[in-house]
Amino acid sequence: MKTVQTDVLIVGTGASGLFAALHIPKDRKVLMITKDEVEHSDSFLAQGGICVLRDDSDYDSFMEDTLKAGHYENRVESVDIMIRSSRDVIRELIGYGVDFAKKDGELDYTREGCHSKPRILFHEDITGEEITSKLLKEVRTRANVTIMEHVTMLDLVEKDNRCFGVVASDQDGEDCFFMADYTIFATGGIGGLYTHSTNYPHLTGDALAIALRHHIELENIDYIQIHPTTLYSTKPGRRFLISESVRGEGAKLYGADGKRFANEVLPRDLLTAEIKKQMEKDQKPYVWLDMTMLGEDVIKGHFPHIYERCLEEGYDVTKDWIPVVPAQHYFMGGIHVDRYSRTSMDHLYAVGETSCNGVHGANRLASNSLLESLVFGARAARHLTENWEKNEDPDIAGLAEETEKEIQKEKDRLPQIYREEVLDEIERVRKAR
Repeated sequence: MKTVQTDVLIVGTGASGLFAALHIPKDRKVLMITKDEVEHSDSFLAQGGICVLRDDSDYDSFMEDTLKAGHYENRVESVDIMIRSSRDVIRELIGYGVDFAKKDGELDYTREGCHSKPRILFHEDITGEEITSKLLKEVRTRANVTIMEHVTMLDLVEKDNRCFGVVASDQDGEDCFFMADYTIFATGGIGGLYTHSTNYPHLTGDALAIALRHHIELENIDYIQIHPTTLYSTKPGRRFLISESVRGEGAKLYGADGKRFANEVLPRDLLTAEIKKQMEKDQKPYVWLDMTMLGEDVIKGHFPHIYERCLEEGYDVTKDWIPVVPAQHYFMGGIHVDRYSRTSMDHLYAVGETSCNGVHGANRLASNSLLESLVFGARAARHLTENWEKNEDPDIAGLAEETEKEIQKEKDRLPQIYREEVLDEIERVRKAR
């Protein structure tokens, strides 16, 4: 088995992993590996926008909106860190060329469900793609960062609760030991475990299964957010998201009788419950979303990609109502981390949707995900840099070989085994509440 050595290994190439890489000093070697193509992360799919503290007077309402959406199960310290870090993150993104919408020469702000005021910056209806593509472009200028695609993490290598890297399979099916002083899990969510999801299907929670096997602390892994409005389709595959900001701008929901049945800017879990109730009442697998009152200029200016995608499905949203249905969307739980994104295993960090730092509580507030991922991705990088400790052990080569031998015993079935282990643990935690 080949060994590849690096200073920092980042598993995943979404926004949190890329932002972490950008905050690691240029004299440290960084290797990023991803299970699929580099652009195939859920960060690229985020439509609505990214929250930001508009000014000091916005702090209390931003905090309250986040806590209220999270049913007050949030870790207040983490929410505070995220909010207070937001202006610096936005300035940095603009420095990387992120093109946020402007109005009269100033940054434009929109409002989404459960926000008490407009505080969300956006780029059309593809904010995630705009941010993540610019981060990726910047990462690719860094000589100290290498990206490898189609590399699947199989297990981590550890001794005495210290992580030394991971064993992974490359695109040719060959196993390799990626040895690192520090490892950051940035592997995204768990949408691939579900039939109906807005996520990429290869995001199957492998890091959670590996964490379970190594007794790494998890937190709230039964907290799974359903997005209330995805475009209804009978076709297999990922569901197309109809952004929260569509309803934030004024779109309405109707039942089969053509009447409104809920407040469209309710928190996602509550609105999902109302939609499911209406679907049951109507005996239909969808409800209707009406964007027409937004007007053609707003629809084509703010939501051009939603307009185009719906047109491909036969709906002109400037004239037609569209059928929408809830689908799995976001994972609020994950690998437990502290304020610096440290896991319960030494030399192992977790960021983004893979981690649980407590920001989201029981239900994520719209457009907090990109901000949270960036804030805590940067904090992981800064913390490990400031506390750098060489990761050496004379037995590590043998330990990696033993890890690989154990993997070989079940390698053909490993994806299915990991899937079952994660789903079983989610159900166990849910029943224990």
